[in-house]
Parts: sequence; structure tokens; C-alpha cells
Amino acid sequence: MKYPSFLISIVLFLSFGLQAQAPKGVKVFAYEVREQRFVNTLQALGTLKANEATIISASVTEVVSGIHFDDGQRVKQGDILVALASAEENALLEKAQHTLNEAEQQYQRVRSLVEKNIATQAELDARRLNYDSARAQLAATRSKLEDLLIIAPFDGVVGMRDISLGALVRPGDTITTLDDDSVMKLDMPVPSTYLPYLQVGMEIKAKAPALGGNEFSGTITSIGSRVDPVTRSVQVRAVLPNENQALRPGLLMLVELAEPPRMAVVVPEKALIKSAGETFVYVVSKDGDKSVAEKRIIVVGERQPGIVEITGGLNAGEWVVTQGHLKLKHGSDVIIAAEDNGKDSLEALLKQKAAPKLANQES
Repeated sequence: MKYPSFLISIVLFLSFGLQAQAPKGVKVFAYEVREQRFVNTLQALGTLKANEATIISASVTEVVSGIHFDDGQRVKQGDILVALASAEENALLEKAQHTLNEAEQQYQRVRSLVEKNIATQAELDARRLNYDSARAQLAATRSKLEDLLIIAPFDGVVGMRDISLGALVRPGDTITTLDDDSVMKLDMPVPSTYLPYLQVGMEIKAKAPALGGNEFSGTITSIGSRVDPVTRSVQVRAVLPNENQALRPGLLMLVELAEPPRMAVVVPEKALIKSAGETFVYVVSKDGDKSVAEKRIIVVGERQPGIVEITGGLNAGEWVVTQGHLKLKHGSDVIIAAEDNGKDSLEALLKQKAAPKLANQES
């Protein structure tokens, strides 16, 4: 079918007219630079220790006659853990008690005679010396008997026992371990550059890979007085509550320390371009009725997942390109197709209509 020439002319005229009215420029997504609360964090590795920990051992050489704990049992301070053979000491204790009772009776009898002027003061002094000697002997015997009872020095959980009934133990032999795990100490090396921010009472968060990444909170209780000359780090100790006894001594923990918060200019990490050792962004600025891309070198500060602190080259309120860099060069005309809040996916941005405050940049 052949169309009349005047119809073809009209179609071409309308087509060129529409093209002339279409906005020119590279379509980009842009982010409004803003100041926001920025907290720089440091990660460190720490090792857990029990609040109190000791190795339970004997102080004398003797045979084990009784074991009063099970592996992993919780005990209280003063609980008897192990009893050593004490038949001889018990006999000596009974003898010392009788000797003391006899010495006390003799002393009291002579004292009553002295009051009646029947006995002399010298006789009373002799009886008093015997009485004091018998009392000291009883105390010494009791002390020896106590050495044969191994008791818990504090509340905690015992480990596995390393002895059996009838075994001969010597001073220093390990019987078991005892840990007070009501709270846990977390020791960690921290770079000395963080010394200005470290302070007692500062909160920390810690995770243990062995516990499924569960987060635990604690506070710093002490900071080392020396900096390691090799690693340039300082030892820091924090305390973590352990009400459910999930934490155990020796666990490796990933610790997160936070500096005091500050206000900082930040942009999405995807807005940054690195080239020839420089870092720059494309800033959308007005040039008459047009919006153009301005290549601007910036100074980068600290980083956090997805965002970057800018310490120089950008001001709050400016717009930077986050998508569409590849077609841009300095001075290119641009059209902001959507406002990028730094969190939306590319699919969501493609469906987004320009925000009213950006409408003037698309005309």
C-alpha cells in the first residue's frame, strides 16, 4: 500500500518534534550527601577466662579415702571435695582432746586452791602452762586433720577428676580443676592507636563462633599499663555476665569496640570510583537549566559496611551519582532518574519515579 506524500511528511514532522522535546543527557541514579551519626568500630580477638580459676591438689602425701564430687558438678565454697585417709589423725585428735580436758581440770582445781591460800602461785602457773600447751596441741592436730580434707575455696564448677579411691596423692598432684564461671573475663590485645578512646566502663559486644554467633555484651574493667613494643598493642580486659553458663574458659571470641559517635558526611560505597591512585565521585550540579556531572576528587575517611566517611571534597546537600558512571565524563549532561537512598536494590530504583525535589533537574 502506498501512502500519500503529505501523510509521510506529517509523520516525519511529528517524529522529529517529539525527539526535539525529549530531554537530553545520561540517565543516572543519585544520592543526596548528608551528615549522619557515624560510629567507627574495631574488631579484635579475645580469649575467655573464668572469674576465678584454680587447680585442686593435696598439700600432704596420703591415700584417697573418699571422693565427694562428680565431673562437672557445681559446688559451693567450703564443700568437701576429697577426703584423705585420717584414722591416725582422728586418734591423735581424740587423745589431744582428752589431754586438754585433763589439763583444764587441773588448772581450775589449783586456781581454787590458790584462792583459799592452800596452793602457791607457782603451782598455778605450772598448771596454766600445761593447759595452754594442751590447747595448742589440739589446734595443731585439728590443722593436720583439716589438711586431709580438700575443700572448695569458692563457688564454681569442677572439671574432670584425675584420681580414684585408694590412689596415693602427693603435694602438687592435680585432683581436678575449679572455675568460677558466674562472670567471665575476656582478655584481648587492642592497637595502641585506640588508647585515646579506651576507658573503663566502655561497653563491648562479643561473639563466639563455637556458640553459633550469639552476641554477648560486657564492659571494660581494666586497661593494661604497658604497650607491647612488638605488636604495638595494649591488653584490655572486659567482663561478661554468664547467667546461663554458656561461656566457657578458653573460648575464642570476636570482639567489637566502638569509638564515641560523631557526625560525619557519608556516601554509599558504590558512588566511589578509583583511578590512577585517586578516588573521585561524580557530583550532579546545575549549569543553567541543565544538570551536569562534575568529576570531583574526594578524601576518604573510615568505612562501614555499604557506606564511606568523606573528610574532604563533598558537602552535605550535594548530589552524587551512584549508578550510571560508565557513560559519564566531566561536564556530561545528566538526568537524575531516581533518588538512591543507599539501601534500595537496583530493581527498586528502576521502578521508582523521580522524587518531586528532583523534578526540576529532569526538565
